[in-house]
Amino acid sequence: MSLIAPTHAPRVTGQEGHRTVLLHESLEQLDIQPDDVVLDATLGGAGHAKEIAQRLGPKGTLIGIDADAAAIARAEEALKGAKAKVILIEGNFRNVESYLGKHGILHLDKALFDLGWSQFQLSAGRGFSFLSDEPLLMTYSGTEGENTLTAGKIVNTWAESSIADILYGWGEERYSRQIAKRIVEARKSNEIRTSKELADVIARAVPHFYRKGRLHPATKSFQALRIAANDEMGALKDGLSSVWKSLRSNGRLACISFHSVEDRLVKRMMQEWVLSGEGEKLSKKPMTPLPEELRGNPRARSAKLRCMRKL
Repeated sequence: MSLIAPTHAPRVTGQEGHRTVLLHESLEQLDIQPDDVVLDATLGGAGHAKEIAQRLGPKGTLIGIDADAAAIARAEEALKGAKAKVILIEGNFRNVESYLGKHGILHLDKALFDLGWSQFQLSAGRGFSFLSDEPLLMTYSGTEGENTLTAGKIVNTWAESSIADILYGWGEERYSRQIAKRIVEARKSNEIRTSKELADVIARAVPHFYRKGRLHPATKSFQALRIAANDEMGALKDGLSSVWKSLRSNGRLACISFHSVEDRLVKRMMQEWVLSGEGEKLSKKPMTPLPEELRGNPRARSAKLRCMRKL
């Protein structure tokens, strides 16, 4: 097994609380063969990677990427004993073309993006959870430099109009202007330092009836801030473009999205490949979890799987 990982890999924990979504459907659509070169662009809990490795033989190759060092450590543990060559890379999938070049990999046969995020990230202590008093980071990488954009920098330094635009554009938050105004008012007294502090500010900004719904009132705002802090849409566009370019003829790309903002981007890019004659969709409509999967994992209800074959 080849491995690029941090010098001090974090302790590997079990799979408690993590469930891989649309596992059977995505692997069926990818149709992995023993000698394939396969990319798992989003290792996460390594659920997909482990199943992919079981389908690969000694001449196959699995490349796994994740920005989170803990995900690399989990994957290394999960993939012990794999027959195929395994390359694990700590980094952003937007740089996939560079990573492949460094390892002398010219083409991919199959590629998977699972854009969901796991319970591991919720408990990472980086401010993803609005139920915990954690530093307001929301960065996938555990390494922050002076110039790293964090959710804390956005809410404490950006203009009110810019914050509102982020909340509406990336979170589809209908009370974006009220929330942005309340955030700016709150930071005049004290810097908003933790995820719990921010969640409380947001909860006070939205109408009472809205808070009675299924979602926590901070859900959409946290989604928007996470997307902005990590430039998720830019990274996704770059990553999909690079992977599509690297796929062989008849290669396959599968992408699992969980909210409408990212799904629209995936849908638009795939439609462009169809219209340009570069590829074909493997199903007319996106695949969604079956009722039995939803019974065991209600959080999968928003998942959509879109698959393409390169011509």
